[in-house]
Amino acid sequence: MRLMLMSLILLTACGRLEQVGRAPDFTPLEGSYQHHAMYSTPLPENAPQNGPTDASSLWQAGSGSLFGDRRAARTGDILTVVIEINDSAEIKNASGRSRAGSEKMAVPSLFGVPESVNPDLPDGASLDDAVNTSSSSSYKGDGSVKRNEKLTLRVAATVVEQLPNGVLRIEGQQEVRVNFEMRVLLVTGYVRPVDISRQNEITYDKIAGEQISYGGRGQITDVQQPRYGQQVADVLLPF
Repeated sequence: MRLMLMSLILLTACGRLEQVGRAPDFTPLEGSYQHHAMYSTPLPENAPQNGPTDASSLWQAGSGSLFGDRRAARTGDILTVVIEINDSAEIKNASGRSRAGSEKMAVPSLFGVPESVNPDLPDGASLDDAVNTSSSSSYKGDGSVKRNEKLTLRVAATVVEQLPNGVLRIEGQQEVRVNFEMRVLLVTGYVRPVDISRQNEITYDKIAGEQISYGGRGQITDVQQPRYGQQVADVLLPF
């Protein structure tokens, strides 16, 4: 077990040592959904019969014509995702609870029983106050949440799949390397073709199942994260 742990530590350290003095590498697109969608040619659903004058007509409906629809509609097409998040929320809750109760039972005379029993009881004990209890409890809680997020980005996404109901699954990836820091933006989700504007753009609030990841990797991101040993210690140590 100890040997396996040491081997794992050495393998992790070797992977990190390879990046010393080097800028982060770009993520290869080969083998991704975008690469497959770009290079695959979907089969047509039907084979229309073209007339002899279709090629010379000025009113063609294709995307390459002057009045054609250039919006993304099939696998491999590209559209622009506009991300303009400016959300703010403020929640404040206060609750309070208070309860008090008392119970007292006395039997100063019950068929002469207290008079006959009291002499046999310890000093200070008497049945005159047989049961006397009281209780009280109080609770007060306050909570507040204040959040403010603002993010403005634009990224090109690729239609990687066309579902049977016409909905398009898109995936976009953008990587920008500045010195030794890589900024990575990922966008995935499902869109309806009718929600794509004439400028071939779609806003983030019209993407279903949307997942947006904006982060980075490199020297700056590395020093902002605690070491693996510290993270393990934070999980295992109870104090």
